[in-house]
Amino acid sequence: MSQKLLLNAQELELTLNRLACQLIENHNDFSNTALIGLQPRGSFLLQRLEQMLSSEYGIKDLKTGLLDITFYRDDFRRSDGPLKANSTDINFIVEDMKVVIVDDVLYTGRSIRAALTALQSFGRPLSIELLTLIDRRFSRHLPIQPDYNGRQVDAIGNQKVKVNWKDNAGEDAVYLLKNEN
Repeated sequence: MSQKLLLNAQELELTLNRLACQLIENHNDFSNTALIGLQPRGSFLLQRLEQMLSSEYGIKDLKTGLLDITFYRDDFRRSDGPLKANSTDINFIVEDMKVVIVDDVLYTGRSIRAALTALQSFGRPLSIELLTLIDRRFSRHLPIQPDYNGRQVDAIGNQKVKVNWKDNAGEDAVYLLKNEN
């Protein structure tokens, strides 16, 4: 399997700063905004954005949560073995709030569709936006597009985008992996 570096640590940091600034521009004080990271991989991006908004831009009391969509996916019964769910951690109601769903890679759109369904358990948001680090734009199964996008990548079927975070993989980097079969 070969890999191509899409974003190194410095480029990833710049991209995260740009995304944070776009959020500030659109949500200002975040008093009626919640950022919800999709488990498991969106949680790392959410954590970095939350840390950046707090330490570098002075945004305090940011409402954040983690959402598990395992049993809301339309393909969850297609697995050979039992699925292991992640935890959902949303300790507030999203009724009449602006919600930003945060995920690392937007691929087919099915995870986001599942997130929209799962989010209904926590109330009816005023609006919902989507923030993704990587948009695989030519792979959509559903008509879903990000409102905030770190980078667009044109990846074909046998390619995969892998996001590494210092916290779980020891480095900040984004790779395009190609299966050479």
